[in-house]
Amino acid sequence: KSAATLPSLLQAGMSWNDYAIDFAQRSILFWDTMRQRGNDFREHQKKGLPPLLHFAYETVLDARKFARPVNYTLLRIVPPKGVTVDPKRRPYIVIDPRAGHGPGIGGFKDDSQVGVALRDGHPVYFVSFFPEPEPGQTLLDVCEAETAFVHKVRELHPDSPKPVIIGNCQGGWAAMMLAASEPDDTGPIVINGAPMSYWGGAWEEGAGDNPMRYSGGLLGGTWLSSLVADLSNGVFDGAWLVQNFESLHPANTFFDKYYHVFRNVDTEPPRFLEFERWWGGMYLLNREEIEWITQNLFVGNKLWSETKSKRGKLFDLKAIRSPIVLFASMGDDITPPEQAFNWVADTYGSTEEIKANGQVIVGLLHRNVGHLGIFVSGAVARKEHAQIVSVLKSVEALPPGLYGMNIIEHQSKDGVVSYDVEFVEHTLEAVARRLNRFERKDEKAFEAVAKVSEFNQKAYELFAQPLVQQLSNETTAKLGRTFHPLRMQRWAISDLNPWLGWLAQAAAFVKRQRKAVGPENPLRQLEMAGSGILSATLTYYRSVQDAISEAAFFQLYGHMFTNLMADRSPSLARELAADSRQVETVQTALAQIAEGGYPAAVARAAFLLKDKSDKPLPLSRLQLRAELIQDYADLLPETTPDEQRRIRGTQEIIFGESPAAALATLPQLLADPADAARLETLLEKLLQDERILASKPTAAQKAMLGRIRESLGHKRLVPPAATRAVVMKTAVPKAAKPPAAAKRTTTVRRASGAQAKSRARKPAES
Repeated sequence: KSAATLPSLLQAGMSWNDYAIDFAQRSILFWDTMRQRGNDFREHQKKGLPPLLHFAYETVLDARKFARPVNYTLLRIVPPKGVTVDPKRRPYIVIDPRAGHGPGIGGFKDDSQVGVALRDGHPVYFVSFFPEPEPGQTLLDVCEAETAFVHKVRELHPDSPKPVIIGNCQGGWAAMMLAASEPDDTGPIVINGAPMSYWGGAWEEGAGDNPMRYSGGLLGGTWLSSLVADLSNGVFDGAWLVQNFESLHPANTFFDKYYHVFRNVDTEPPRFLEFERWWGGMYLLNREEIEWITQNLFVGNKLWSETKSKRGKLFDLKAIRSPIVLFASMGDDITPPEQAFNWVADTYGSTEEIKANGQVIVGLLHRNVGHLGIFVSGAVARKEHAQIVSVLKSVEALPPGLYGMNIIEHQSKDGVVSYDVEFVEHTLEAVARRLNRFERKDEKAFEAVAKVSEFNQKAYELFAQPLVQQLSNETTAKLGRTFHPLRMQRWAISDLNPWLGWLAQAAAFVKRQRKAVGPENPLRQLEMAGSGILSATLTYYRSVQDAISEAAFFQLYGHMFTNLMADRSPSLARELAADSRQVETVQTALAQIAEGGYPAAVARAAFLLKDKSDKPLPLSRLQLRAELIQDYADLLPETTPDEQRRIRGTQEIIFGESPAAALATLPQLLADPADAARLETLLEKLLQDERILASKPTAAQKAMLGRIRESLGHKRLVPPAATRAVVMKTAVPKAAKPPAAAKRTTTVRRASGAQAKSRARKPAES
C-alpha cells in the first residue's frame, strides 16, 4: 500500500514546491508592476498630465488665451500612417468628460471613437483640457469656449456638413448645452453614457439599484462639495469624484483588479498599466464649477428647466435641430438608461410633440457593458461606435420620431463579422413605461432632497464657510492633494520609496528564472476558489450596503415629500399637464392643416400614398434616396433638412388624426396652379419610374393617386423647371441634397473592416 501511494505523495510534494515557487515569483512581479504604476504616475505628473490619446495631435485653439480664459483646448487628431481623411467630409468633434479624470478616453486606443471616425475618412477634432482650471472660470464659460471651437472647425471645413458632436459622460450634457445654445452650427449629437436626467434609475427588480443617485441625499446635499473645495483653497480635487466611483465596486477596487494582475502577471501588466495611467491622472475644478454641477445637475436636476447660458437664454433642448443619438447600457450603474433617456419625456411629453418639433432621437442600448466600457472598450468601439459612424447619414434622413437602433451581428463561415443596423420606431409613452418600472414615482423623493440641500447649502455658507476659507491656503491645499489616498497609494510604491530599491532587480531576475504553474495545479485551483469567495464576500457587502442606503433614503425623503411637498410638487404638476400638452400639440398641428404651401403638400402626399401593409414606399422615403432626389430636384421643394423634418412631423400628425381631412385640404396647400401641376407631375413621373415600379405599388396606392389627382382638378400646367428629362442630374441646393450614402433603401457600408447594412423600419410608415 505504501508503495502504491508513494508516487501520489511525491506528486503532491512537487505540486506544493512548484506552487510555492510560482507564488513567490508572481508576488515579486506583481509588486514590481505596482512600482511601475507609481513611476508612470510620477512621470505623468512631471509632464503636466497631457491627454492620453493613442493618436498624434496638434493644437488648433487654446482657450486659456481667450478674453474669458478657460483651461480647454481644441486639438486636431493627426491621421495615423495608412489612414486618409477627406477634409470635405463631415468633421467629428469628441468631447471627453471632465469628471475627475483627465482627457483621452475617447481616443484611448486604435479601436475607439476617434479611431473609427478616422478610418471612415472623417477629420477628427478633440476637446481637451488642462489639469488646473483658470481662476474664476465657470461651466458657462466652458460652454462659450466650446462654441468657439465649433465655429473654428466650421471655418476649417467650409465645404463640409455641420460637424458631429460626440459627448462622453459629462461631455454628453456639455455637448447638449452646446447644441441647445448654438443649434445652427452643430450637426448630429451623439451622447454616450451621459447623465441627462439625474434623478432617474432603478431598471431591474430588487434593492440597491444605481446607488450613486442616493449619495447626494444621504450626504445632506451639495454643501459637502463646497466644504471640500474650500479646504483646498477654492479648488475641488477630482480625486474625490474618482473615489466615489471606486466606492461603488469594493470587490473590484480592493481585490479583483489586483488579483487579476497577480493571477496573470506574465501577460496582464501592460494592459493594467495603460489603463491606470489614465485612471490615476486626476484633475481639478474650480469651486464655482463643482457647485454649479452639483446644485444644477446632480441634486437640483434643473439644467434643462432653469439654467441659462452666458447670453441669458435658457438651455432649451427643443431648440436642437439636428438628430440626437443616445447610447446607454443596462450594465451602467453610474449613468443608468433612465438617466440617459428620461429627459426626452420631460422635454417633449409625447410622441406627437417630438414629431411636431421635427426632432429625430435614436436610442442604442447595450445589455451589459459598464460605464467605462461604453467609452474605452475596443469591442464596443468596433461594433456600436463603428455602426453609429456608418449609419449617421441615414439617421439624419429619418422622418421625425423616436427610434431604437438595433445592431444584428452575423458571422460568415470564414469568420468575417458583419452587422445589420435597423431603426425601429417607438412611441415615447411606451419607452418611458418600459424604462421606469415605478412610473417615476421613485423620483419624487429627490425633490425633497433638493429643498434640504438648498437649506444646508445656505447654512454652510452663512455659518461655516467664512471660517473654513480663513483656515485654508495654497500650502495646505497642495498637501491635501498630494496625500489624498488615491495619489498616495501610487507615489508611495514607486522608485521614490527607498525601501523598494531591490524590487526592480529582483523582478528582472525572476523573469529570467520564471517557472509558472498551470491552472491544473491543485493549489492554484484552491487559490482561485479562495479569491472567488473573497470577491463574492465583498460583492455581498456592497449589495447589503446599497440596500440599506436605498431603504434609508426613501424612509427619510419619501416621508418628507409625502408630508411636506406633495401639494407643491413640480413633477406632479407636469404629470397633470401632460394630457393637455399632448392635445395642444395635436391642435396646433391641425390648425396648420391648410398652411405650408408646396413643401407641406409633398410631405402630405407621401403619407396619403403610404403602403398600409407596412411595405416601404419610395415616395415616402425620398430623403433616403439620393438618386431620386437628384433626378427630380426641380420638382421638389427647396428646404433645409431640419425644415423638412418639422414639415414632415406636422403632416404626419395631421394625417394620423384625419386622413380624409388631410386629402380634402390638400388643394388649399396648392393655391398656385403651377404648384398643383408641379406636384401632379412629380407623382406621375415617380410612379412611371422603373425604380418605383420595381417596388410594385398596391391597388390602394394607385387608387389614392387617382383621388389626389381628382382633388387637384387634373391641372396640367407643367412648370418650366420640370421640363427636363428625368435622367438628367440636376443641381441640388446644398441644404436639400441628401447624403450620397443613402441612395438605396438598403445601403451597405464598411466600418472597422465589417460590413454594415442600414434599413429603416417603422410600424406605420417607412
